[in-house]
Amino acid sequence: MTRPLVAGAAVLAASLLVALLVLPVGTLLGATGAGGIARALGDAQLLAALALTAACATAATLLAVAGGTPLAWLLARRSFRGRTLLEAALELPLVVPHPVIGLALLVALAPATPLGRALATTGLEVVGTPLGIVAAMVAVSAPLYVTGAREAIARVDVRLEGVARTLGDDPWRAVRRVTLPAARRGLVASAVAMWARATSEFGAIVLVAYHPKVASVLAYDRFTTYGLREALPVAAVLVLASFGVLVLVQVTRAPRRGFTP
Repeated sequence: MTRPLVAGAAVLAASLLVALLVLPVGTLLGATGAGGIARALGDAQLLAALALTAACATAATLLAVAGGTPLAWLLARRSFRGRTLLEAALELPLVVPHPVIGLALLVALAPATPLGRALATTGLEVVGTPLGIVAAMVAVSAPLYVTGAREAIARVDVRLEGVARTLGDDPWRAVRRVTLPAARRGLVASAVAMWARATSEFGAIVLVAYHPKVASVLAYDRFTTYGLREALPVAAVLVLASFGVLVLVQVTRAPRRGFTP
């Protein structure tokens, strides 16, 4: 096959892929129209669902940053027995269907389970509460943060930590003063990517906490209850909000130099 034919085939394949990704979304926005989107922005239930989604995603991301950053440092800096199994376990939610993760959370945290009963004695209920939403978001999205943070930390020269320790820093102080600031851009980008993924979660959340409704569950509920016509404005607003979040993700990932928005 000649070079022009190869180039033409590549362009055609790329065009088909872009069309497959963009056309459905564009059709959805066009079917909704500016009027439908404007009405949706005045929908109190939708605004409450968006606020709940953002709040729970933020809580989930903060939990992942607090627990995932030390774990990411360990994976980036240390070799130990069982590391491969640990990495596989951490990345399992990326390949397991998310409704399965929701079922697993129910098995572990439902009120009838030992852990669920123990949490209930402390006043914490998971199923059907915002806490359940946060748990589902962490379960499906935290691997994105840990994986990205691990790569960001691995790119920092380990010798810099050694220099800090020769100057009197203990291991944690060396990491806090040298490694984390140097990896900050990658850590922030990973956290934003996790937050974006958490806001879009549906499969695990719908099983753990159908009520109160996050935005994705609300869109599904409108479709099953009232049909496509009522679901479209909610879906259009979610598409626009998701696009804004993705732009933010790209900005945080962009290199410091040579970036053109």
